[in-house]
Amino acid sequence: MVGTISVLGALALASPAAQARTDTVTSFDGTQIKVNFFPTDLPSGKRAPTVLFGPGWSSPGATDPEGTSDPTIGDVGVGPLRAAGYNVLTWDPRGFGDSGGTVQVDSPDAEGRDVRKLISYVAKQPEAKLDGRNDPRVGMTGASYGGGIQLVTAGIDRRVDVIVPDIAWHSLTTSLYKDSTFKAGWGTILYSLGSALGTLDPHVNSAYTSGAATGSISSEDEEWFASRGPGDLVKRIEIPTMLVQGTVDTLFTLREAIANYRILRHNGVPLKMVWFCGGHGSCLTDQGNTGRVQRETIAWLDRWLSRDRSVKTGPGFDWINQDGERFTAKRYPAHHRTIAASGSGSLPITQLGGSGPSGPGPGAVGTIAGPTNGTKATNAVNVEVPGGRSDRQLVGVPKLKLSYSGTATQSDVRVFAQLVDDDTGIVLGNQVTPIPLDLDGGEHTLSRPLEAIAHTLRPGSGVTLQITASATNYGPQRATGLADLDEVDLKLPVVKGHRAR
Repeated sequence: MVGTISVLGALALASPAAQARTDTVTSFDGTQIKVNFFPTDLPSGKRAPTVLFGPGWSSPGATDPEGTSDPTIGDVGVGPLRAAGYNVLTWDPRGFGDSGGTVQVDSPDAEGRDVRKLISYVAKQPEAKLDGRNDPRVGMTGASYGGGIQLVTAGIDRRVDVIVPDIAWHSLTTSLYKDSTFKAGWGTILYSLGSALGTLDPHVNSAYTSGAATGSISSEDEEWFASRGPGDLVKRIEIPTMLVQGTVDTLFTLREAIANYRILRHNGVPLKMVWFCGGHGSCLTDQGNTGRVQRETIAWLDRWLSRDRSVKTGPGFDWINQDGERFTAKRYPAHHRTIAASGSGSLPITQLGGSGPSGPGPGAVGTIAGPTNGTKATNAVNVEVPGGRSDRQLVGVPKLKLSYSGTATQSDVRVFAQLVDDDTGIVLGNQVTPIPLDLDGGEHTLSRPLEAIAHTLRPGSGVTLQITASATNYGPQRATGLADLDEVDLKLPVVKGHRAR
């Protein structure tokens, strides 16, 4: 026994574990990108798949080889990834941290091409498993900015084998400028962080300046943001993808993940979507099992990056309700019917009594989420939806139809729709949807999808649709007047799901 221990000790001394290292990669245009490479613990000479773990907006790449996960945003840390048997590469995105260049907001032609160079860098590392010459076995993880770059890269580089985009987006116009409505709350936060910690493209500066002052941006800036990806690049993705999105994410809402999901499902790729109570926002309800996203992420990587066929990744759609209860279905959507409600009323167009602001609540991501949340309004047209005789799972995108008329100091007016839990007074998912009205004195009708929800409607407990005149996340109401909502029709999606243990 002593002899065996001595031999093993000598072997360990002769073959030390690979060490983490920092390096610089020269990108396609000469920009220097700082990278950190963390090998997993493997016997000398063995190789492992590598995970590219991207950071969030304005942040440098992770530098702690034992970094932990952050369940409030769904990020899986370097430590758990390495412990699962993966090398990890992190980097400072272009324009942030110690990397050079100008921030192009995950552009396929800039940050996307940077990551292509990073993949080639991984192929040269002695610890990296290869599938071919200059073709390492690589997956990608990361939240927000680090989620968006996954969808962009997978759309332009076939060497990526699997992705797990967390709290990412489909389009920066539908997420930040929905219905031509500037999302002032998050716009201010993102611009403040980006300008303080990075070198921003002039389009970012002009869009924020115009949006904050007038509530709108130029068509040139709108086109620039629309080109940042992923958008139509998602149609090119042909690899296993697990989309992770937060039910209370008011920056990149559930509808952004739903848009990507529908495209990928049409592509026929191995696909899963997981909703958790977190993201860019405050989880004001029960978070449930906070280790769930890490567990699902590692399982997805084990199945599709390590290619372990014995690993079960579970049903294709996995979500959580307001009480921390987890449900699953074979796929999204699984609608079998809707709940309808209707009402009417007059809405004064004013800044007073609207949705927000609110301070961060339990589980809030830092201290910046409060002004971006919806809160129960006092100036609103209310439409009640009572509970039924049994639990009903309200999961997906509600539909709103309005017939209205009215006048205001300017005809182009935004009002805002939200759903409120009657028991708690909490806005479902903190979500608020801008609704464009034309208050020119004439009669009009419009239909709009609302932000997606995940809520269990209990017997004896209802929810209320509120149409209100202002919402902090979308900036001040710039008009005064009166909107007569002659008919307000709401349809809530009801799904069948299996309660998961």
